[in-house]
Amino acid sequence: MARPASRAWQRMLSGRRLNLLDPTPFDIEIGDIAHGLAFVARWNGQTQGDWPYSVAEHSLLVEQIMARLDPGCDPRWRLAALLHDAPEYVIGDMISPVKAALGGEYKAMDARLAAAIHLRFGLPAVLPVAVKRRIKAADRVSARLEAVTIAGFGAAEAQRLFPVPEAQMLPDLSITLRPPAQTRAAFLERFAAVLAQVDGAGAPPPGG
Repeated sequence: MARPASRAWQRMLSGRRLNLLDPTPFDIEIGDIAHGLAFVARWNGQTQGDWPYSVAEHSLLVEQIMARLDPGCDPRWRLAALLHDAPEYVIGDMISPVKAALGGEYKAMDARLAAAIHLRFGLPAVLPVAVKRRIKAADRVSARLEAVTIAGFGAAEAQRLFPVPEAQMLPDLSITLRPPAQTRAAFLERFAAVLAQVDGAGAPPPGG
C-alpha cells in the first residue's frame, strides 16, 4: 500500500489552511500573523528577562528604525519592514547558523511565503532591491541592539557579527519585553496604522 502524501499545510486559528509548499494570498490573515509572531521567540529564547523577545516585538522595532533612518520613506516600505519576518509565523525563527545549514530549501520556502504575504496586503511579491537593502539595514541595527541588550553579547563581538555605523545606533531605542497578548495587540495596532497610511498615500511609482 502506498504511503499517504505528507501533509504540507497548517491549520491557522482563523480556520485557514496554509499550504507551506504552495501558499496563496487568500490563505493569509493578519490576525494569524500577529498571533504567531507574538509567540515565536527570537534568539531561540536565549534572552534575558521574564518574557521571551518575540519576532512580533522585533518587527515593531525594525519598522520604527526604518522610519527613523529614512523619514520620508514610502509607507508601503514601512509596511514591508513590519512584515519582513512574517513568514516566521508558520516556519518559526531559525538562528543564522541553522539557516545556513539548511541552505536553499529554507530560503525558497521563506520566499514563497513572503510573496504570498506581500500580495495579500498590496505589496509587490518581490520587493525592489533598494528597499530590501534599507530593511536589512534596519534589521541589522535591531539585531545589534538586541544582541547587547538582552542576548548576552559583548559590544565588540556584537559589532563584529552585526556591523552597523555607530551613527545608526539610535540612542533612545529600547527593547520591549511584555506578554505575548500585549505584543500581538501592539502589532495589530501598528499594522492598521501603517496600512491606513498606505491607503491614504495611493500608489506611487514602483521602487519609490
